[in-house]
Amino acid sequence: MTEHVTTHQAEEDARNDSVLIWLNGQLKPRAEATVSVFDSGFMLGDGVWEGLRLYDGRWSFLDEHMDRLFEAAKAIDLDIGMTRDAVISAISETQDANGMTNDAHARLMVTRGVKSRPFQHPGLSQQGPTIVIIMEHSKPSIPRPIRLATVPHIRGLPMTQDPKLNSHSKLNCILACIAAEKAGADEGLMLDVHGFVNTTNACNFFIVRKGAVWTSTGDYCMNGITRQKVIDLCRANDIPVFERNYSLVDTYGADEAFLTGTFGAQTPVGEIDGRKIGDGQMGPVTKRLRALYKELVTR
Repeated sequence: MTEHVTTHQAEEDARNDSVLIWLNGQLKPRAEATVSVFDSGFMLGDGVWEGLRLYDGRWSFLDEHMDRLFEAAKAIDLDIGMTRDAVISAISETQDANGMTNDAHARLMVTRGVKSRPFQHPGLSQQGPTIVIIMEHSKPSIPRPIRLATVPHIRGLPMTQDPKLNSHSKLNCILACIAAEKAGADEGLMLDVHGFVNTTNACNFFIVRKGAVWTSTGDYCMNGITRQKVIDLCRANDIPVFERNYSLVDTYGADEAFLTGTFGAQTPVGEIDGRKIGDGQMGPVTKRLRALYKELVTR
């Protein structure tokens, strides 16, 4: 069986060696797109980000991504220093500079900026935000369904670090991923504070039981845009869907499981904690949702 794979695994593309990166209003080659060691994002993980996907010349669900970015920035009291239209214009500028029309991924990052001294207080960030747009030619290449392992790292309460935030502080999820790989899996399945199945370290998580689609309540997971699109597609196409608490027992007995995210859309899960899910391959409900999602993106 293929060794570890990731949910963000893509085909090699030599064009990525020469991409231009948008950094605070300037387009720079990869080797020159650098930030200060005093930057808040580097020093403390103080920032927010969005991942975007380019299909047929258009950034998919761009309005929803902008909504989430500006809402997250407001939540952490970070002034992006650009209007929504200006951010979209910067994305378009970077896309045009790199000649991208399809199968591209963008990572848009905003940090609190360079600090005057190497300490935590946000007031030490006095130069304004650091804004970066990294684009890559990126076509998903996942050779088999993903293997998951349940990890001890949980998705916590909003008063610690709200899991709905797409923040630069991702250590909890990184540790979950490491734990899963140490267990021989590809990605970590994370529970919530009550022990119910929640999400993975990088994607939202769904199961299918007797034709019905289940996902978590959403209280402790990233408010995923692709997650919501899948829920909406189920409701619009008479596929029973439930946002509910459910356990690992329910999960192990599922007929299908899949992950959702901007990069991979819907990624099948074949195994969880050494237990085969269904026949270990992409199931019929997942296939149908993939087709419906593709149609939605095209529209």
